[in-house]
Amino acid sequence: MPAFLNPAEAEFWVGAGLVIFLAIVFFVAKAHKAAAAALDAKAAAIQSNLDEAARIRDEAQRLLKDLQAERADAERQAREMLSSAEAQVRQFEADAKAKLEESLQRRRKITDQKIATAEAQAAAEVKAAAAELAAQMAEQVLARRLAGAKSDPLVDQAIGQLASKLQ
Repeated sequence: MPAFLNPAEAEFWVGAGLVIFLAIVFFVAKAHKAAAAALDAKAAAIQSNLDEAARIRDEAQRLLKDLQAERADAERQAREMLSSAEAQVRQFEADAKAKLEESLQRRRKITDQKIATAEAQAAAEVKAAAAELAAQMAEQVLARRLAGAKSDPLVDQAIGQLASKLQ
């Protein structure tokens, strides 16, 4: 038989005293009720923590859904803004192309006018130079004729008519 079960041994009486002490504390002090109350309080605290965690989780899921909806809305708005911007770019490109074409047409017209003016001016200068040359040639021809003849009957007649025309 083991030593702690033998009543002649001290270990037996130490164990028996401990059991009696615990029984007195348990029944007299109502320790079981206090332990149960402490366990109930702890269970209530744990349950309130679980309820709070569930409430926080539900709130987090609701916020997540709201954020996902806002994200989807923001992505939709971004796509709309992008397509609107692309349409504006195409419109600006078309406008710029039309303005450039109009500007080129205007410049081409101005250049054609300048060329025509330059051609007309050059033609006038050529005519003036030709007239000047013809006048010089005529002067030289007349000077040679007059040098050969002392008086030209046509000149004398023109001088005579000049006096009557001036009065």
